[in-house]
Amino acid sequence: MSTPTRWASRLLPLLVLVVWLAVGGGLGPYAGKLGEVATNDQAAFLPRSAESTRVLQAQEAFRQEETLPALVLWTAEGGGPVAPSAQAEATRSLAALTGTEGVVGAPSPAFPSEDGEALRGVVQLRTDLGDELPAVLERIDAAASGVPGTEVWLGGPAATQADLGDAFAGIDGLLLVVALVTVLVILLLVYRSVLLPLLIIVGAVFALGLACAVVYVLADHDIVRVDGQVQGILSILVIGAATDYALLLAARYREELGARDGDRVPAMRAALRQSFGPIVASAATVALGLLALLFSDLTNNRALGPVGAIGIACAVLSAVTFLPAALVLLGRAAYWPARPRHTPDGEAAHPVWRRVAALVDRAPRKVWAGSLAALLACAAFSFTLDSKGVPLDEIFVKDAPSVSAQERLSRHFPGGAGNPAVVIADADAAERVRTTAEGVDGVDSATLFAVPGTSGPLVADGRVRVDVTLTDAADSDAAKRTVAALRTALHAVPGADALVGGSTAQQYDTQVTAERDRKLIVPVVLAIILVILVGLLRSLLLPVLLVATVALNFLATLGVAALVFEHVLGFTGTDSAVPLYGFVFLVALGVDYNIFLMSRVREETELHGTREGLRRGLVATGGVITSAGVVLAATFAALGVIPLAFLVQIAFIVAFGVLLDTLVVRSLLVPALVRDIGPTVWWPGALRKRP
Repeated sequence: MSTPTRWASRLLPLLVLVVWLAVGGGLGPYAGKLGEVATNDQAAFLPRSAESTRVLQAQEAFRQEETLPALVLWTAEGGGPVAPSAQAEATRSLAALTGTEGVVGAPSPAFPSEDGEALRGVVQLRTDLGDELPAVLERIDAAASGVPGTEVWLGGPAATQADLGDAFAGIDGLLLVVALVTVLVILLLVYRSVLLPLLIIVGAVFALGLACAVVYVLADHDIVRVDGQVQGILSILVIGAATDYALLLAARYREELGARDGDRVPAMRAALRQSFGPIVASAATVALGLLALLFSDLTNNRALGPVGAIGIACAVLSAVTFLPAALVLLGRAAYWPARPRHTPDGEAAHPVWRRVAALVDRAPRKVWAGSLAALLACAAFSFTLDSKGVPLDEIFVKDAPSVSAQERLSRHFPGGAGNPAVVIADADAAERVRTTAEGVDGVDSATLFAVPGTSGPLVADGRVRVDVTLTDAADSDAAKRTVAALRTALHAVPGADALVGGSTAQQYDTQVTAERDRKLIVPVVLAIILVILVGLLRSLLLPVLLVATVALNFLATLGVAALVFEHVLGFTGTDSAVPLYGFVFLVALGVDYNIFLMSRVREETELHGTREGLRRGLVATGGVITSAGVVLAATFAALGVIPLAFLVQIAFIVAFGVLLDTLVVRSLLVPALVRDIGPTVWWPGALRKRP
């Protein structure tokens, strides 16, 4: 190589590194700023076309100002009846909050429970308090605590929102640190190299900084929505994907360095040429699978789609620009103290994977039959997974003040007290709607909404509002059945044009919408992945086989999750969005590893035939794909540090499913099926005729 050419080959990687250093330095802080444009207001993530969403919009006409209610509950110290003087004292303590910072209007009086053992009042708060909400709640608690002989509990939407904010407080720092440290430790143990793990981590951090900056700008302009869940998943997804793609490229570069006696630039050109297609195809399956969430009617699902796709694009960009530049400049030193070397048959020296390949080659039918039986046995339990939602007392993995308050509120007041179903109807049918609602099983009472100090119901645009208190807790299955019955009864009232909403209705509509989304999005994701695989592998039979195996892996994972959630973690239900999220992540990411394997197998098959090509491909990629799977599983498991049932459930499903796919489906089931089917697996491509 001439001197000018050598200088050019070193200057270009150096320029690429300078650009990425500028990106990391300038945009890296955005990884900690997404919380500024994130919202944890659950009302913002309802189904667009649901009846409860229409009610939420119609309620605006009945409000002087949008508010966030905080419920204050008093119980006697040590139990028993509340002292007669406590009610007046409690009412005075709430009235003293009128006009204080964050409080809207005058709080309600303190109302006693029928058993005389509790008092309840409501304080309306501003919805834009943000980080000031905990301080306002502390002030309410301090005022209410002045009632002698009582204990005070704060609940309702305001307390729940404060607990959610507290749960997501670790998104920016704790989650990121846990994920990065976990990845670094695993890479150091697996690769026994000093610089390579650091390069991979730095590349992942740069990709995350770029992704967060792009998402921040889009969210700030209301183009995409971000909440705590989306924010956490974005961090994990980018770190995991960037690490996977980097490991594939680094492993191929190490092979090429050994084969070319350390000649850096030609080795990287060859490594990029062989790895670029599988990396891009793998990223496309995940990005397009996430974008399929745009077909969802749930706003938080649609929010995750483009945000996740942006993260994947940034991960790919880092893997094919930053990492190659760093590896070219470092050469063999990147793998120190290991030394890349060339093996006579062109395979990486992985004795374990040589034995696995020999087993698959020797007894393919026994291997795939045993693997298939184990997966089917696990999948049989998938239908026992209850995805109707998580009860309020299980939303937070740790004890939360709002949950404790709601439990005590339900002991002394009707289950739906403080969280009524909201009915919007024509004013001319107001009384008929109210009496019909009271006659529905599961309804405790129904009252026409009126402005305090006025007589008669408030009429807005010819419509009235009826607050319906349910006998069962607002988040219970019984309450959801009552809402369904309430809708049936009120829709039949002539001329009422009644709509039923409120918290329970929102949960019910979210559950129904999630079921509809799964029926629509699952086939779309499978079709997208199938098209990508057909284009990459130039075959039809093999892509169908791969899609079927990752779908079976998903069902097997759900089966295991159903058992673990109920019998180990103690969950009585699963968030309605969990199965869809789990499917998108597991199927798209599971196909990644099959893409890495089968693209290498195809490459070797063109040189050595199907049987020998399969053996060589499995041996060459076994180590790197397994380590990538372990890293990705550990990365998603880091979501468990956020004490929310939804994220804990997603963390388990994706982590376990990735390991199952990596160790069983990709390592045993797929290779054994390909070996047993033979060259026909490449049908209708030309490779099926290769000896």
